[in-house]
Amino acid sequence: MSEFYKMKIAGLERELEKFPVNDKLDIAAFIIFGDVELTIAGCKELLSRVPEFDVVLTPEAKSIPMAYEMARQSGKPYVIVRKGVKVYMRNPLEVAVKSITTANTQKLFLGETEVNKIKGKRVLIIDDVISTGESLAAVRELVKKAGGIEVAACAFLAEGDAADRDDIIFLEKLPLFFK
Repeated sequence: MSEFYKMKIAGLERELEKFPVNDKLDIAAFIIFGDVELTIAGCKELLSRVPEFDVVLTPEAKSIPMAYEMARQSGKPYVIVRKGVKVYMRNPLEVAVKSITTANTQKLFLGETEVNKIKGKRVLIIDDVISTGESLAAVRELVKKAGGIEVAACAFLAEGDAADRDDIIFLEKLPLFFK
């Protein structure tokens, strides 16, 4: 039988299903895919809290709807950091990352076209959830390598100790569930 964690995000109530990470820790899974109402409301709330920016940047995949909606609401472009090199990506920049929700080390990439979109620009980094900060650190490294200027990093949720950070903007705290 599934367990759920109930919370309010951008004024909307949601129930997040809990899943085990290991025998000592569960997380409440925040899946934004398909939740148009929350995507619109959460992006509007985040945009009211962030500084001026020129381009939105997000790692694939769960936060892509957020990147699109923040771009739509702000009228600014967005760029996706890819998890694999595509044939249409010339001269990709690369960094490695180990995330709490991913079993193995991953690599993140920006192609030359995307690098040109952020070089010299004020970059707003967004994600759905910031937890350990490993993914954020990797994205920040890519922004720096590409010559972008990070103005802020934001997420709908800050999980666990991430809620104590002062270098991110977030809407709500998401606890970790220790057994």
